[in-house]
Amino acid sequence: MAPRKKKQQPKVEEAAPEVAPADSDGSDDSSEEEYDSAAEQDDDASNSDPEVSDTYDDSDEDEFEEQGSSDDEDDRLDRQKDLEGDDDDDDEEVEILDEIEAMDAPRSWPKMSKTKRGVDGKPSDTATAAAAANNDIEEAANADPAAAASWMHTDNLSSDDEDDAGANNRIGRVPLHWYDDFAHIGYDAHGKQVVKSSSTQKDLIDQVLDAQDDLENKDKFTVYDALNAKDVNLTPRQIELIRRLQGGAFAHPEHDANPDYIDYFSGVDPEKSGINSNRYEKKSRFQPSKWEKLQVRRLLHRLKCGSISMDYLEGKVRDMNDLVKRGEDGEDGDKPFMLWKGDEEDELALRKGPQHMPAPKVPPPGHAFSYNPPDEYLPNEEELKEWEEMDPEDRPYGYFIPQKFKNLRSVGAYEHSVKERFERCLDLYLCPRAMKRRLNIDPESLVPQLPKASDLRPFPTAKCIKYVDPNQDESVVVAVRCLSVSPDGQFLASGGEDGVVRLWEVQSGRILKSWDLNMEIASVGEEKKDEDEDEPDQDEAKKPIASLEWNPNRSHHVLLAAIGKCAVVISTGTGGLDDSEVTDALLSAASSCKNGGNIAPESRAAKAVTWTSLKKKKSTAATTPVSAYSGKSGPITVLRTNRDVSCIKWHRKGDYFTTVSPKAGAAAVLIHQLSKAGSQQPFGKSKGGEAQLACFHPQKPFLFVATKEHVRVYHLVKQAMVKRLMTGCRHISSLDVHASGDHVIVGSLDRRLVWFDLDLASTPYKTLKYHERALRSVGFHPRYPLMASASDDGSIHVFHSMVYSDLMRNPLIVPVKVLRGHSVVEKSKLGALSMVFHPTQPWLFSAGADGNIHLFQDL
Repeated sequence: MAPRKKKQQPKVEEAAPEVAPADSDGSDDSSEEEYDSAAEQDDDASNSDPEVSDTYDDSDEDEFEEQGSSDDEDDRLDRQKDLEGDDDDDDEEVEILDEIEAMDAPRSWPKMSKTKRGVDGKPSDTATAAAAANNDIEEAANADPAAAASWMHTDNLSSDDEDDAGANNRIGRVPLHWYDDFAHIGYDAHGKQVVKSSSTQKDLIDQVLDAQDDLENKDKFTVYDALNAKDVNLTPRQIELIRRLQGGAFAHPEHDANPDYIDYFSGVDPEKSGINSNRYEKKSRFQPSKWEKLQVRRLLHRLKCGSISMDYLEGKVRDMNDLVKRGEDGEDGDKPFMLWKGDEEDELALRKGPQHMPAPKVPPPGHAFSYNPPDEYLPNEEELKEWEEMDPEDRPYGYFIPQKFKNLRSVGAYEHSVKERFERCLDLYLCPRAMKRRLNIDPESLVPQLPKASDLRPFPTAKCIKYVDPNQDESVVVAVRCLSVSPDGQFLASGGEDGVVRLWEVQSGRILKSWDLNMEIASVGEEKKDEDEDEPDQDEAKKPIASLEWNPNRSHHVLLAAIGKCAVVISTGTGGLDDSEVTDALLSAASSCKNGGNIAPESRAAKAVTWTSLKKKKSTAATTPVSAYSGKSGPITVLRTNRDVSCIKWHRKGDYFTTVSPKAGAAAVLIHQLSKAGSQQPFGKSKGGEAQLACFHPQKPFLFVATKEHVRVYHLVKQAMVKRLMTGCRHISSLDVHASGDHVIVGSLDRRLVWFDLDLASTPYKTLKYHERALRSVGFHPRYPLMASASDDGSIHVFHSMVYSDLMRNPLIVPVKVLRGHSVVEKSKLGALSMVFHPTQPWLFSAGADGNIHLFQDL
C-alpha cells in the first residue's frame, strides 16, 4: 500500500456547532462501535502543535478506503501512544507513515441503532424510517447507480424548505448580538417571537458537563443552532456527512469518484456527448471563413505565380526546393529551355490592367525574296515599268524587286531596309488596333445530325415520263400554270396559259380530253366592263387557267377550273357505273340552275356570284366521255364573280368548294355548294389586306385564309377567328395543310418555305430558304411523309417530313432530293410553276413555264 500523508484537523472555534457524543441505550453490543473525533496531541520536544488525524490500516483483503476512521477506543489510544513515542527533532508538520498497520475496524461507518426514542422512551416512527433509509444508502448505491444518484441532492435543502410550519427564525442576516439583551432571538414566519431556549442561559462549563453526561447515550448527537437559539439532534446521515468532510472524503457516500471511462468519440458507432447539445449555433458557423478565404487566395496567387505546385498542395512534396533536381556535384541540373516559347501573348493577356493587343505580325518572306528565286518570280521590263508607275503600297512586293544572284555572298545591303523599318514603326505607333475574337468552332458541329437520305426512301428521284400534246405547235411555248391528279391516281389534269384544260392518262402519258374554257365562257355571254375599271374590254383575249382542282371524293369525277372572273365546273366522264350515277346526281342541280342559282336575293352572295348552266351541245369528240358508263362530259356550270378568281379549293367531302378573288374586297372569299347550286359570303368586311389563298381544314370546320403576310384560321360554326399565323413573309404565294390538320406550310415570293405547328405556337416552327428564286407551289403528300416546293429557279426540292403522333416529339424535316427538269424562261423569268404528288405512290408531277409536264418516280 502507498503511504498516506497525515491530514491536519481544522480548529473549531467556539461559535461553530459542536458535536457531543452520547451513549446509546446502555447495551454492550460488540457490533456497534463508538464514534469519537480526532485527538490533538502536543509535541513537547518541538513545542509545536501538529494536528494528528486518525490513521489506521485495513487488515481485510478488501481495498483500503480513505473515507473514514475507526472508533475502537483501544486501537485509537495505541496509535496515539505510538505517535507520541516517535521523538524526531524535526520541524516537519506532516509525518509520512512507511507502514500502515491493519486493524479490525470495518470499511464503512458503523451502523447506528435502528431507532430513536422519544421523550417517553419509545422508538419514534420518524427515527425508524430515517434509520432504515440510511442503512440502505450503500446497498442502493452499489445495486443501482441511478437510484444512488437520487440521493445526491437530498441534503441540498435550505432552511425554509426544512421549516414547513414556519416556526424558525426569519430575521435574515441581522447580527445576533443585537438580541443579547432580549428574551427572544427573532421572529418567525408568522411574526411571533422566537423565545430563547434554556440551554442558551448556560455558560460553557455547563455545556461541557452536559455533553459529558450525554456520552452514555451513543445515539444522541446535539448541535447548538445559534440562529434559532436551540439544540438540534443530528440524524445519522448528517453525522456521516460531517465525518466524511472531516476525513477529507467526498461528502456523499453515493458519489463515485472513479467512474468507468466512456470513450464518447471512438469506435464504429461513436456515442456523442450531450454537453452543449442544446446551445444555439453561432452565426459564424453559417458564414464562410474570411481567414480560409484569405489563405485560399494566397495559395492561388502562389500557384499562379509558380512558386508552388499542385504536388506541394497535395502533400506529395514537402518543400518546393525538392523539385529542383541537383547533380552529384551540387550544381543545378536543369535542362536548356526556350526563351520564346510562343505563349508570351497568353501571359500578357493574364496581366492586370488594359487588355494587351499584340501587333500584327509581318508575313514571312516567300520565294520572291530568295537570292536565287525561280524564273517565274523575276519581273520583266514591262512589269518593271508598271511597278515604277504604281505606289509602293500597291506593288506586289513593296519596295523590293526580286533579283537573282549566284551565291549568298554576292547579295548586297538592302537600300530600303531602314525606310521599311521606319514605316513599320509608324504603323505600330499610329494605327489603332481592334481586338477581334475568333471562335474556333468546327462548322460540321453546327450542322444537325440528320439521317441519310438513302434511309428515308421512298421519294421521287428520277424523271420518267414527259407529257406532250401532239396537236400543239412545237414552236409555240404554252406555259402550264396548274396541275391536279384524280383521287385514284389514274388521270392527270393540267391548265395552260392558253385557257385549255387537258386530261392525261398517267401510265401511258397520252392525252384523253381537252376543253377550251375561253370558248365556253364566250358562249355564255360577253363579260361586261365594271364601273371601277379603266382598262378596255379584253374579252377577245385568251385568259389563262389560274387554278385547277380535282374533286377529292373518289366517287365524284368533277373538275374545278378558274379562268378570269369565272369558275367552271367540268364533268370529266371518267367514272364507272356507280360513280357515274353519283356524279350525275351531284351535278343535277348545277346543270339545271336558273336565275343565278339557288341563292337568296337578300343575301350578300347574290351580288357577288351568279350560277349559269351551259347549254347542251351535240355529241362531238370533245363531249364524248372517256368511260362508257358516264353520261356527261365537259363543262357543266359557270360561276361568274365580280373579280378575277385566283384560287379554288375543295372540301374533303367533295360537295363544298371555295373561290378567292383578291380584288373583290369583302366578297373575296366565297363558299359554294355544288349539290344545291348555292353560294354564301362568310365575311362582311375585308380585314388584314387582300385575301390571296383559302383552303379547308381536312378534319375540323376550319377555314384558312391567307393574305400577303398572315394566315388567319376561322371557325365556320362559331363564325370567329381562332388563330392568326405570323409568317414573316412579304407575299404568300402558296398554302397547304397536312393530312393530320396540325401542320401548315406556306410558300412565299421571297424564297421562304415556312412550317407552322398549330399546337405549338403562332410563329413558324421552321423557316427553310433553299431556293434561289420565288416559290410558286408547295404541298404535302397525302400518304407518305414527303413535302415538296417548286420555284422559279426551275428546281423542285423534296423533303422528308415525318410528323409523329407523340406530341413531345418535333417533326423531322430532312431535304432528300433536288429535282431538275424545267428551264427558266428568259422573257418572264419563270421556272417551275406547279407541282402535285401522286395520291397513292411516292411520285411527283411538275409543270413549268417552258410548257413541259414531267413525272418523277422513285427508281
